[in-house]
Amino acid sequence: MPDSTPPSPSAPRRHWGRELVEVAAVFAAMAAADCVADLVDHGPDGRVLLATSAAALLMAAAFHVGWARWTRHRARAAAPAVKAAVGKAAAEPEREPALWRLRTTVRDAPGSLGRVSTALAAGRVDIITLQTHPLADGTVDEFLLRAPAGLTPAALVLTVDEAGGTDTWLERADAHDLVDAPTRMLTLATRTALDPAELPLALRQLLGRCTILTSPAGHGAEAAAGAGGRGREGSDAARPTVMRLPDPSGGTITVRREHLPFTPTEFARARALVELDARLGVRLPRGREVLALPEGYEVGVRPAGPADHAAALAMHGRCSADSLAMRYHGPVGDADRYVSHLLNPRFGQSLGVRTPSGRLVALGHLLWDGSDGAGSTESEVALLVEDAWQHRGVGGLLLRKLVEMAAAAGRESVYAVTRSTNTAMVAAMRSLDLPLDFQVEESTLVITAALPAAASGRPSELPWTAVERPA
Repeated sequence: MPDSTPPSPSAPRRHWGRELVEVAAVFAAMAAADCVADLVDHGPDGRVLLATSAAALLMAAAFHVGWARWTRHRARAAAPAVKAAVGKAAAEPEREPALWRLRTTVRDAPGSLGRVSTALAAGRVDIITLQTHPLADGTVDEFLLRAPAGLTPAALVLTVDEAGGTDTWLERADAHDLVDAPTRMLTLATRTALDPAELPLALRQLLGRCTILTSPAGHGAEAAAGAGGRGREGSDAARPTVMRLPDPSGGTITVRREHLPFTPTEFARARALVELDARLGVRLPRGREVLALPEGYEVGVRPAGPADHAAALAMHGRCSADSLAMRYHGPVGDADRYVSHLLNPRFGQSLGVRTPSGRLVALGHLLWDGSDGAGSTESEVALLVEDAWQHRGVGGLLLRKLVEMAAAAGRESVYAVTRSTNTAMVAAMRSLDLPLDFQVEESTLVITAALPAAASGRPSELPWTAVERPA
């Protein structure tokens, strides 16, 4: 059987109609030429007509040549300006696109998500990741978007709403949100398994911008809701923006997100994280050994003031840069300025932990909000423990004494400001067995503890001369 090659579908095919048109055009050209010849031969003056036609053709050719030369000259003259404009545009850096987290509710029908995606693509918005949260009457779609820098948030929300989205919510995202959901869950589960103090921070990172409240066993839900002076009614448990979970260490964990209801998917993820912490039980953070002090070796807690300035500077010199950064939220180049302020009784009260030889190994401060704390209902607590004495119970001992002082002074709450990675401070605050409120903004963590009501004028129960032996 001979080989044959089928004609290509894209090859041009000739048709009899096109050939007929070409023949007709030839006959029309011949008829026009015959008419011109008759006009020249039998017209009033054939020579004048030919001369006039030639002159008109020459004038048209001259005009065309002149126009072409003028156009080329103008292009050459404008070339430097065009090159300069192009170079300037190339030299200017392009504005970085903005990252956004967007959540919207669409109907559970074919094409609903496609219309939203098409509308975003028309606005040159890139969809990086997408998560779906099924509901009974629709689907919540959560997008991580990369949008042009000039696109305003209002325009982005309007684009989604016009495509069929409802209850659209938008906030700025960062590079940490580029991690996909399964990877994020595994990372948070690992952190929680290695350190139980990570649980509130892991819930905050999992659920986004929200408030985490912990209420120890024996404290009512109202007490937990009132941490930091933000009271709520107990009936808000039925609200879709409130999630209550059992705390593995006892009590209740309350999560609030006023701007966005929780979905069943988010509730299942949070419950799985809490159940993992509960199944692992009591454990010590990895890499943190609790060192028992030698038998009979005791440390004393006493007030600290300006007379301890030199000892405090010496302790700062023995602390690592990481410990100082955790305490002061960044690099510290002038410890003398900080120490002088902190030890001044005008700004608060300080406690020091000393060894039997008199060496200062830890400092704790109860700082007034305002010049003298008059009229304030809360105070800040801050701790710094020398590296060699960390994870031996010294920080927890100082914190308990500072809280006793705040309660005796009639404060309603105390708060600690630290880095979000400082799980040692989180563990110390959770060991107080008080209602806690966790607020995270970027890399800063604020933990607020609600104190039991203190009687006015009640004397301090702090045993100033007592010595403590950490377990």
